[in-house]
Amino acid sequence: MKEQKYQQISRICLVVLLTAYCQLNVAGAEDRWLPVVTLGILEHTIIAEVADTASKRSTGLMHRTYLPEDSGMLFIFPTTGIHCMWMKDTVLPLSVAFLDEAKKIVNIAEMIPETLIPHCSVRAARYALEMNTGWFAARKIKVGDRLTGAINSDNMQ
Repeated sequence: MKEQKYQQISRICLVVLLTAYCQLNVAGAEDRWLPVVTLGILEHTIIAEVADTASKRSTGLMHRTYLPEDSGMLFIFPTTGIHCMWMKDTVLPLSVAFLDEAKKIVNIAEMIPETLIPHCSVRAARYALEMNTGWFAARKIKVGDRLTGAINSDNMQ
């Protein structure tokens, strides 16, 4: 009898703990899961998370410890202009390519982890694509190369 009561209490505790854990994992999930788009440049395919709101652009790849080889983050800015990136709370070394409205690369910068050094487009840009450090150079991707793939820039915030 005593053992049955102990097992029943153990099950109740387990259910309560699992419920709490699931709720913690769901809280804020809408901020962690970003839409993904498939892009191309030269003969390379990129799977990019899309940061298309001020909040998503501000967070970017902060606190990430891993980025798959041909994956990155595409930042879509609400207007074309001079835009800058930094590496606050970002532990991954990254390269960033700034792209104009036609999706042509205007410049590429190598960024140092966990710094506030601004890396800016050298002329008007509408997009920025962050990839692992050296990704563009290793594939001989340079200024003037054009990104392909559908980018939905409607309703940007």
